[in-house]
Parts: sequence; structure tokens; C-alpha cells
Amino acid sequence: MRRAAACLVIVLLLAAGCSPAGPERVAPVLTISPPPGSGPVRPDQHLVVTATGTTLGAVTTTVAGRPVPGTFDVGRTRWRSSWPLAPGRAYDVAAAATADGTPVTTTARIHTFAAKRTVRVAAVSPRPGETVGVGMPIIVTFDAPVSRRAPVEHALRVDAGDDVEGAWRWVSENQVIYRPRRFWPAGRHVTLTAHLTGVRIGKDTYGTADHSTGFTVGRRQLSTIDTTAKQMVVRRSGEVVQRMAISAGNGSTYEYTTTSGIHLTMERDNPVRMVSPGRSVGDPGYYDLRVDHAVRISNSGEYVHAMDNLWAQGVANTSHGCINAAPGQAAWFYAHSLRGDPVIITGTDRELGWDNGWGYWQLSWKEWLSGSALSLL
Repeated sequence: MRRAAACLVIVLLLAAGCSPAGPERVAPVLTISPPPGSGPVRPDQHLVVTATGTTLGAVTTTVAGRPVPGTFDVGRTRWRSSWPLAPGRAYDVAAAATADGTPVTTTARIHTFAAKRTVRVAAVSPRPGETVGVGMPIIVTFDAPVSRRAPVEHALRVDAGDDVEGAWRWVSENQVIYRPRRFWPAGRHVTLTAHLTGVRIGKDTYGTADHSTGFTVGRRQLSTIDTTAKQMVVRRSGEVVQRMAISAGNGSTYEYTTTSGIHLTMERDNPVRMVSPGRSVGDPGYYDLRVDHAVRISNSGEYVHAMDNLWAQGVANTSHGCINAAPGQAAWFYAHSLRGDPVIITGTDRELGWDNGWGYWQLSWKEWLSGSALSLL
């Protein structure tokens, strides 16, 4: 019996020594990044709150008394601010969680260093609230050169609906253009938001202000001009609303040849003074005219405008490169044009350059994407 009891004790001791231990409990911890207390930090990073051993409850972040937007991950163990930090600001962060019924909290104040140089949006076209044609580009001009273009493109958000695909193309060191892949849908409202605050744009250079604007796409009006037939047809939603006999450039010189391609109406004025390029009074081909109801379609001096040379319209091309029409019809086109209406011209041997005015639709989609700083191809 004693021997059996001893064996039983040994078995029990062995069993106790081999039994698995319970899971080791991780102490709940809330961590804030950038780490507080380390002095001013670079602005071009996000605030992040992480929970270990628990899930996050409320996260409250403010700067100058204003809330900072952010989102939680699916497991609610991480919160991240939506946009980078602003230069020269102080951010207050408070996070809370609960572990086994016990509240866990943390707070911090994080300072960012000031920017030595700043970049802001200087101008945007279309104008706020403007109604535009279906070919209208979005033109953003900055008040200083942009060295790091990819982060700026990421910060420029265009909201026009999920069915609209578009991209940015840089045309200079301080200007970028947005064009949809196809013409805008008629009646669509478009919003541009430039989240530039905190974006590192160059060495010691940061964005310090956001910019938001919106515009509306009007009716779908497309005009086609056949310089060979000397006719112009204006369509809305595919229906013909105006036919006009026209006279185009006489083609005697390069500058007096109308450009073929997809133009956009850019601006209009009544009247407009037109002076022959590169010529002085007395030179052959010199002119100085005032024309009525002029709608600009390029930067090389091309307009659709009124002219009383009815004998030539529909018969001969006699202009210095513009498209002229009967005064009444030109006045109609002037009154019914929006900036960004496409005007498609065919029949000449001079092609519209993509950078001549708003000739951006001259580029294929692949060519347009090649001017983006992002890897879109």
C-alpha cells in the first residue's frame, strides 16, 4: 500500500508539472505617435494612437480648439489622423480604453516646428460656384514652386462621382491641371479640396492652409467647325440647336491658319481689339480691328466672333485665323457659351498644340497621364 501510495504521489506530481500554463495576460497600453515630450516634430506625419492588450474607446484630438479628423482601423486598436500635422502648431491628444472594467487613459501635447517657407493655393479655375462646359479643366496655381509633386497630387482631391476618372498633369513648376478621361457628365457638381496643410512640398517648405471650392457642369454643348465646308454646327445633348455659315483663316501664313483640334471656349468679351502679330503700321498684312461678340478658343489669337463679311461666310476662308460668323449668329453663340465648351475644328493643316490655351484634350489619355507625378501608367 505504501508503495502504491508513493507511486500515486509521483504520478500526481508529474501531471502537475506537465500541465499547460494559462495564457499570459498582456497589460493594456495606449501609445501616441509622434512620441510626446521629445520637442517639436516634423509636420508631414500623422497622429497615431495605438492600443495594446485592449481596444480603443474615445480618441479626442484638437489643434487651436478645433477637432482633428481621423479614423479607427477595423479592430479598433489604432486611430490615425486623416491628414498630416500643420507646421508651428500644438496638438492635444486624449485617448481612453477599458480593460477588465478598469479605465485606461493617456493624454499628450505634441508640438510641430514652424516652416521656413510655405506654399499656398494662389488661384483655382473654375471660379467658385461657376457653371462650366463639359470640357472644362481644373487649373490650380500655387504661390511658389513645388519641388515634391507627388505628395501634392495626393493632397488634391476631386469629388465628381465614382463614374468620373481623371488625373493631374503638371504644366509648370507652380501649376497643375486636372482633366477627366472623358468629358464631364452634364449637370454634375464637382468639388476640389486641396489638403495642403502639413504637406512637405520642398526642403523646409510646407503647406500651411487647405483650400476648397466647387463648380457645376452645365448642359452638354459641343460645336463642330468644318473649315473646308465653312460651316459650324452647335449641338446640345446631341441635338442641333444652331447652324452657322463661317469664314476661317485664309492660310496665307502660319499664323493666319486656323488650328484644327479640340478647342475649349476660354473667355468672351464684347468688343475685343485685335492687332496683327509681329507687324507694324504700314507692313503688309497689318490690321487693327475691333470685333464684337468674341469668344476666345486658344492663346494664339483665335476667336469665334462677329463679322459683317456675309459674302465670304460659307463661301471662302478670308480671316486672319479666327472663325467669323454673321453678327446675329455670333451674338447667339456669345450668349450661349460657357467656359469649357468644346469647339472641334477640322480641315486645316495646322494642329492645335495641347499647350495652346486649353488644348488639353489634344493629348491621349496615356499622354496626359505621363505628366502626372504619380505612378498611374
